[in-house]
Amino acid sequence: MLIFMKEDDYVPLSMADIGKKYIIRRIRGKDEVVRFIENLGFVAGAEVIVVAQMSGNIIVNVKGSRVAVGRDMAGKIIVE
Repeated sequence: MLIFMKEDDYVPLSMADIGKKYIIRRIRGKDEVVRFIENLGFVAGAEVIVVAQMSGNIIVNVKGSRVAVGRDMAGKIIVE
């Protein structure tokens, strides 16, 4: 059985729950911002888990690495 997700089911990484596994669906922003975020390992199809949120930063596990991103940058990473 196929289940199709509507884009309404997607949320920015900045709104993701701690400890839950998500799949990155797309990155929003200007080309140079998208390239920067992708170089950190945030690419479409990758799994990401929010580890913690502190002082406006979000700490995540992505592609076997722990990365901290600011809330504004996390808002550009769309997950489901």
